[in-house]
Amino acid sequence: MATKSKYPGVKRLPSGRIEYRGTTFAGFNKPRKSTRPEKKGMVLAKEGDTVRVIHFGQKGYGHNYSSTARKSFKSRHAQNIKKGKLSAAYWADKVLWAGKSGSKKSPPKTQSHKKYGRKA
Repeated sequence: MATKSKYPGVKRLPSGRIEYRGTTFAGFNKPRKSTRPEKKGMVLAKEGDTVRVIHFGQKGYGHNYSSTARKSFKSRHAQNIKKGKLSAAYWADKVLWAGKSGSKKSPPKTQSHKKYGRKA
């Protein structure tokens, strides 16, 4: 039996997981694979009393494939990353562009720019 939560639409399952609008999450602020075909990840983000589903990361694009690309991403999205847990840029930065220890995906084959590690 699921228990009620003080957040509308959020149910705590007996397994400890959270169900929100028919989707199961490991918990608040725990990223998982997105249910949207064009996105890489999603998270049930909670900041204060606000709960929101955030989808992040465009499929088909690489992430964290070079230090130059990582620096470019972080400088390009710095304003949105600062907005906190309720922004897609925050989660993309934390999960997809986490640094050398983060997950890696090569840039698309159509991208042949030397700056990002592909040779023309």
